[in-house]
Amino acid sequence: MSWVGATETAEAVVAARKPYKLVSRDFHPEDSVIRVGDIAFGSSKVVIMSGPCAVESRDQVMESAAFMQHIGVPVLRGGAYKPRTSPYSFQGMAVEGLKILAEARERYGVLIVTEAVDHESLANVAEWADIVQIGARNMQNFELLKAVGQCGKPVLLKRGLAATIDEWLMAAEYVAAHGNLNIILCERGIRTYETKTRNTLDISAVPVVKQLSHLPVVIDPSHAAGQWQWVAPLARAGVAAGADGLIIEAHPNPAEALSDGPQSLNFRHLEELMKEAGQIAQAVGRTL
Repeated sequence: MSWVGATETAEAVVAARKPYKLVSRDFHPEDSVIRVGDIAFGSSKVVIMSGPCAVESRDQVMESAAFMQHIGVPVLRGGAYKPRTSPYSFQGMAVEGLKILAEARERYGVLIVTEAVDHESLANVAEWADIVQIGARNMQNFELLKAVGQCGKPVLLKRGLAATIDEWLMAAEYVAAHGNLNIILCERGIRTYETKTRNTLDISAVPVVKQLSHLPVVIDPSHAAGQWQWVAPLARAGVAAGADGLIIEAHPNPAEALSDGPQSLNFRHLEELMKEAGQIAQAVGRTL
């Protein structure tokens, strides 16, 4: 047997052993493009999603949405439901927060991505938002993933705190197996022995997952960094590595944020990052 033949045989054996089917390139060799309104994840354009970690007030969200419209960010992020490590931390405004986000969409033309934390919140998020986010803590909440598969909305699926790539793709398989192939994968950093950053951004996950799966991959440099000063360099690296989008925390006044203020960019820094990311996207044959 030639070396070429041996390689092809080995690749066939590995493919047969993959525990995920619908999200793999064996099922769908071409890149999937996930369309949400006028936005396309997985196309030649890198999609930027940005906004505050949590919905805190109507004024905060409207100010954020107005700025996102001004600089050309098409998707506003903001948590109406906030799963927090401490039970005493701000937990979000729930349905009232979703209504504020929907008002911002109507007023400023931005799409909305926000997190669902359980079945009850999933029903509300699916009603009010454009993209349902499943956070790192719920990546292996399999009953919730099944429900997301039936909710009829695109999903942003974050990688778990200590999940392997195979486990992450198996989580996506749960969603796909229950009827929803409109999945956007999000690398947000994993827990390692390093303590200087909040998490360790796995840049290698971008090309690896894009080889294994047809789904688009975005990165969250904010939760990986934990400090706003490191967000832009990680974001630039993600675009260079081939990420299909960025989701970045930005706040009108990070010092007063009720959630994740230290890792949130102010609006000036976000605008600077947009320019830098655009230059890198152009260098790798894409646009912003």
